[in-house]
Amino acid sequence: MSDLRLARGADVIVETEVRRSRFITLLRRIDDEPAARALVADARGRYPDARHHCSAFIVEVEGANPVERSSDDGEPAGTAGMPMLEVLRGSGLTDVAAVVVRYFGGIKLGTGGLVRAYSEAVRAALAAAPTVRLERLGLWEVDLPHADAGRVEAELHGRGVPVQDVAYAPAAVRLTLASDDGPGLGALLAALTAGSASPRPAGSTVVEHPR
Repeated sequence: MSDLRLARGADVIVETEVRRSRFITLLRRIDDEPAARALVADARGRYPDARHHCSAFIVEVEGANPVERSSDDGEPAGTAGMPMLEVLRGSGLTDVAAVVVRYFGGIKLGTGGLVRAYSEAVRAALAAAPTVRLERLGLWEVDLPHADAGRVEAELHGRGVPVQDVAYAPAAVRLTLASDDGPGLGALLAALTAGSASPRPAGSTVVEHPR
């Protein structure tokens, strides 16, 4: 499983030009194949007068090989979708879809020129795209008195411990924390609470770190 993804948020849109043909690349983080097809539909709706809306995507499937698809959308076979897919593969990203919209400029690029143009269009968009690294961490719960919860939460934030959830109940405040170091987290909580609090395992989660 790749641990690299596009950062969630708005589509990345980058335009390049080759011999008067305009290439507009849209990149989007996706979670499944229908989401990839939705990006193609969005590109067609946004640029309905373009001649081509070529696409490629890679979707991670837990316990199986990634799903990979590409489309030349009317360009000569093998000159658009597959080169785009090869660039996505080389980036190390997964759960990513790319659509390259082409407005023909009146000058034919030839087979090799098309391959280079579509490849470079995706590379330019990837260069502008923010990415994140995924990390699976253990989840831990700890119950704290109301009087101490705010201070302890602030201390944990200050030391870089992700606080995933804060649940208030009459008897106590329950913090859910993410950490790959259970003993270290236990020692930290003991130090912050004079030994009165200790974490309990509560499963795992995936956190995203900007790159």
